[in-house]
Amino acid sequence: MSERGMQELALLLLTALANAPRHGYAIAQEVKTITDGRVTPRTGALYGALDRLLAEGLIQVEREEVVDGRARRVFSLAPAGRERLEAEAERLAATVREVRRRLADGAAAPA
Repeated sequence: MSERGMQELALLLLTALANAPRHGYAIAQEVKTITDGRVTPRTGALYGALDRLLAEGLIQVEREEVVDGRARRVFSLAPAGRERLEAEAERLAATVREVRRRLADGAAAPA
């Protein structure tokens, strides 16, 4: 696995699928909720990222259904995606700990 951090949209998509399978529109809505409205993925970016995550084996198609005459895929987090998401959460937590440590050190240091 790469030491490099995951792109924000990929991280958010995996997070949106961490607790339940969802179709594309529901994933976009979940991302909006997770980010308190800060991120609303555009359709092209959303499905492009989902296709990349699918190709990487981080998500899987849980099922396909037809709703109102349109095909819809429901995605879920694959075991490899869960592992990657856990590793990314740990990496981010370590970064936050270091930020907080440095901020505390900077508050104590004279200017």
